[in-house]
Amino acid sequence: MSQTTVGVRELKARLSYYMQQVKAGAILVVTERGKAIGRIAPQRPSVETRMQELVQAGLVAWNGRKLAPLAPVAQTRGNRMVADLLLEDREYTVRQILQGS
Repeated sequence: MSQTTVGVRELKARLSYYMQQVKAGAILVVTERGKAIGRIAPQRPSVETRMQELVQAGLVAWNGRKLAPLAPVAQTRGNRMVADLLLEDREYTVRQILQGS
């Protein structure tokens, strides 16, 4: 996928040309006074559309239904959350670094 930089004035003057470029897959980076202010990119197909394309190409098998949620692989003991344990571990590591251990 190519990327093109274009100024606002140039984009306004040749909008049809640049829209054809986007339809062909190019990404436009729009600038104003040399600074990037936005981006125009092709619309991506929805996940469902992409899945159907993969099914039709024979790359995946899918019945169209959503997957059932999986049970967690690991669980914490007690009522503490994994995020709390992670923060505690980070604080411990920082203390160790500051103490020079």
